[in-house]
Amino acid sequence: MKRRGIKMKTPCPSIRLLLGLLVAVASLPLSSLARKKGPEPVLTERGKALEKEYSDQLDAIGKAVSAALPEIDPKKKEAFEAARRELGELKAPHEDDLESVHKAYHLAKPLAEAKALQSARGLITDTAQLLGSDALDGKLMKGAILRHGTPAGLAEFAQQSDGHKTLLDKLFADEPLMKQVLTSGGANGGEYGEAMQVYTAILEASERARKPGILQRLALGTAIHQPWLDENNKGSVNGIVFTDHRTPDGQVARYLHYEQAYLAGELDPQFKDFNAWECRFITNDPYTNEELTWVRSMLRQFRPDHITNPDQKWRYTRVVKSDLPYCSTRHDDSLGMPQQQALALGGICGRRAFFGRFVARAFGIPARRSTQSGHAAMNRWTPDGWVVNFGAWWSMNWCGPQGGLDFYLDSRAREFEEDYLQVLRAQWIGDALGQEDVSLRQYGQGGGFWDGLAFYIKRAVVEDANLEQEAADAELAALSAEEARLLGESDEVLGDGEIQEIEIPEEDKKIIIAGDGTMTVPAVACTGPRNNTEKVVFLDSWDGGMQIHYQRLGKRPELLKYTVETTAAGKYEMTMKVCTVSKPAPVIARLNRRTMVNKTLPYTKGSWQRTKPEFIELREGRNTIQLTFRAPNRGVSIKDFQLKPVQ
Repeated sequence: MKRRGIKMKTPCPSIRLLLGLLVAVASLPLSSLARKKGPEPVLTERGKALEKEYSDQLDAIGKAVSAALPEIDPKKKEAFEAARRELGELKAPHEDDLESVHKAYHLAKPLAEAKALQSARGLITDTAQLLGSDALDGKLMKGAILRHGTPAGLAEFAQQSDGHKTLLDKLFADEPLMKQVLTSGGANGGEYGEAMQVYTAILEASERARKPGILQRLALGTAIHQPWLDENNKGSVNGIVFTDHRTPDGQVARYLHYEQAYLAGELDPQFKDFNAWECRFITNDPYTNEELTWVRSMLRQFRPDHITNPDQKWRYTRVVKSDLPYCSTRHDDSLGMPQQQALALGGICGRRAFFGRFVARAFGIPARRSTQSGHAAMNRWTPDGWVVNFGAWWSMNWCGPQGGLDFYLDSRAREFEEDYLQVLRAQWIGDALGQEDVSLRQYGQGGGFWDGLAFYIKRAVVEDANLEQEAADAELAALSAEEARLLGESDEVLGDGEIQEIEIPEEDKKIIIAGDGTMTVPAVACTGPRNNTEKVVFLDSWDGGMQIHYQRLGKRPELLKYTVETTAAGKYEMTMKVCTVSKPAPVIARLNRRTMVNKTLPYTKGSWQRTKPEFIELREGRNTIQLTFRAPNRGVSIKDFQLKPVQ
């Protein structure tokens, strides 16, 4: 996906994106370093020799880079560092502090942020030529990988065999690949050798992944985000971005699953344009490929409107609000796979957020976890930027070692590829010189000069682009943590409008009579209601025609009314074509205002299925059939019902 670049400019006072929205960050758990240290590698004699080799290379790179750097204006540098220290010394007040303390902090924080950004702008201008040039990229990129992977960590991998070392040698010899890896966030946990193993295995398994395009980017994103192959590694100990946990079917099988789904046209139309950084948030999922296949099929049949939802913040994930109720989390293996159980039974915030992340990724939309105090939410990609579903705004969430605001800022800055390369080069210089990283959790705090400058380049890029929040995102940002938690646990969606009326083609309401007299009555052929209501939604079916969805939500039951004409009185076999995701689903049929028929719809796990026949008596001529569901009900989609004469 091609992103535009912008030039740095002087401050624009009209938009101060992110300023004043940082209050809650200081209350998040503190991460001492941007990258935590994992277990000490166990090195053989060969490994120790390799560690020295990598250490010597890193030292040489540091000296070469240091010698190549221009002199930084000492006054500007000191003003920048002083402004950063002043900002770092501001501490968020405790909840029980005096109101005056809170007020003073709210006033001081935005001013200190603005001062730090202003002090950075002169340095950004002074270093633009250096950071805009690729002259040092080869050294800088290798140094960044050596620093992130650590000489000992890389040696631990390379000591295992000549083949293992060759994988790292190939990475270091391939500058375009190093650049793609690093611009995509680097190997999670610094596991560059393991990432190369996965990437190589995917390329061997797929000819399409070896060609430029979305599938190559998907292969790389899969490899660098979740590289661990052994059972003893439990997750992202020192990763920049947090993984869920081991993909149960393996990374190669997971990649091939998405390749097949893409070629079959099952993924979101925007999938083809994602870069490798975005792709790393698609394949990283703890659920099986079978479950991914199921949820795509289920949504196409049960709630196709969620697939085409024009509000892309809630495309796919709206199914959580509509059909996964907030209730105690239970398990029942008789209901199927874990995610089938989740949808059938409902659950608390964690289960709802997990399902939302799962369904977004199943359709090829990047999504990640969003931990909040006492609550679980999720983040997801949209064309207008990443957003939060089911919880509070970015200032109140984190994901593993990374705070929400840090991720949000990074995602916004990445939209401007040329400027983001300056961010990376500043970070790489800091890596080559052995400087500390800016904290991922404590927004913009700590770190050495070059990584601090990289952070403020991102700030400047975002502010100068005037990236205003979408109205719904701004509304979410205005909520307190508790208000947002309650909203996340409810079925309400901010910005919901009036019920939309639709056109129902006469062709889709046509009753079909077969040669044996069987009548197929489309669900949308009802005489009431005639359009969308709070309880009943008329939907375009994924496979053609239309269907009705009788919603879980809505304040009271509603009748579906039908009129059918028969040529002869007698007994008929009545069946319904339905799609359900929970059980039981009782339906009440009332015939000609007198006869009552009670049915229990089958649990179809999100597939179309015909009900068992019920035998009813119809009179010659006009007959009325009314259908409704007892409250509280779960959602059910209805395609049609059939009336077959009994001979």
